[in-house]
Amino acid sequence: MKTILVVVLWCCATLALADDWPQWMGPKRDNVWRESGIVERFAEGGAKIAWRAPVAGGYAGPAVADGRVFVTDYVAEGTLGDANFQRKEFTGTERVLCLDEATGNELWKHEYPVKYTISYPAGPRCTPAVDGNRVYTLGAEGDLFCLDVKTGAVLWSKNLPEEYGAKPAIWGYASHPLVDGNKLITVAGGEGSYLVALDKQTGKELWRALSASDQAYSPPSIIQADRKRQLLIPTPTSLASVDPETGHEYWSEPFDPTNGLVVMSPVLWQNYLFLGTYDKRNLMLQLAIRKLPVEIVWKNVPQHAISPVNVQPIVGGDTLYGFDQDGQLYGVALPSGDRLWHTPAPLGDRPASSGTAMIVRQGDRYWLFTENGDMIIARFSPEGYEELDRAHVIEPTNNAWGRDVVWCAPAYANRHMFVRNDKECISVDLAAQ
Repeated sequence: MKTILVVVLWCCATLALADDWPQWMGPKRDNVWRESGIVERFAEGGAKIAWRAPVAGGYAGPAVADGRVFVTDYVAEGTLGDANFQRKEFTGTERVLCLDEATGNELWKHEYPVKYTISYPAGPRCTPAVDGNRVYTLGAEGDLFCLDVKTGAVLWSKNLPEEYGAKPAIWGYASHPLVDGNKLITVAGGEGSYLVALDKQTGKELWRALSASDQAYSPPSIIQADRKRQLLIPTPTSLASVDPETGHEYWSEPFDPTNGLVVMSPVLWQNYLFLGTYDKRNLMLQLAIRKLPVEIVWKNVPQHAISPVNVQPIVGGDTLYGFDQDGQLYGVALPSGDRLWHTPAPLGDRPASSGTAMIVRQGDRYWLFTENGDMIIARFSPEGYEELDRAHVIEPTNNAWGRDVVWCAPAYANRHMFVRNDKECISVDLAAQ
């Protein structure tokens, strides 16, 4: 009887530590994987692929919730060719696919015609956001949908460029929408409506805020600072903080990323905020206590901190870890921004411009998914990078800067990793035996 009780309690505790990945960067939007019972090393034959499911083109990572995997793609009419630095027109169909988490079988799909006029036209960029019985998706040309998670039925929809008089940025809508309470917050564009909050049940506008001549690519994020919730949004000209309930602007700091190419969300460490972008643009702010605005600690210092392109850095202790635009992984002291070390090891012998590897933290380890389709288990410290194991899991099917890449943020859920390229979505079993 005691043995049975111990087994039951162990099973219940193990199940309690399983978790979904319902949105960009996980349940708390912080790239922390909180599950236990994960492999220490890959099996001798490599990572175990649980299933493969066919998909079409896209950069959007999957979301996993309540036994379902949601992923968006684009079926182009004809070949896209090399259009990564041009605005060419392509006709095709964007799709929202719902797959069974256990088998990869398609449960439903929603599709709609879209004419692409963007650079890097492979497909959608934004990870779906699952909230209860609804899933929210944003296409590359600004088609926003609220769908029923069980059937795929459209509950409401908006075309953001039409509604707000906006034009998709050269690399399309890439700012992952954020569910906050009764609101869905998204970058829309247009005069006075760079950022909008919609009633998540009906799509009715609740507030709009800020203006910018174009759109950046960074998603909205919320921090708790100075005893208030602050909604942060980088734009092509500034980093702004607004009240998430009303859109009222708290503060704004001028910032000028080259080509508007700011992708990462600001990183909060103690009462400091870091933002880095392409072309060696960087910014460290100190959040004032009981007063506004913020104070600049340093800004646009060459060979300082990191300048991420496609990737989100992560904090461990007093150190920031992330990839610079040179394709190398750096450890950076906070808040000074001093570089402690750097290594090309995660991308092997080909660190290159915009080299990309997506990072999550799990316990005392870090998991990296690289643009060449490798999974890496590693440890980071202020002293350096230690690679524990590596396995190749999926083929790079896209092209950037003359090399084959797969640019996708994986989902880590229920002791599996889910990721896609332009041909398939896969489930990788990472449960410890």
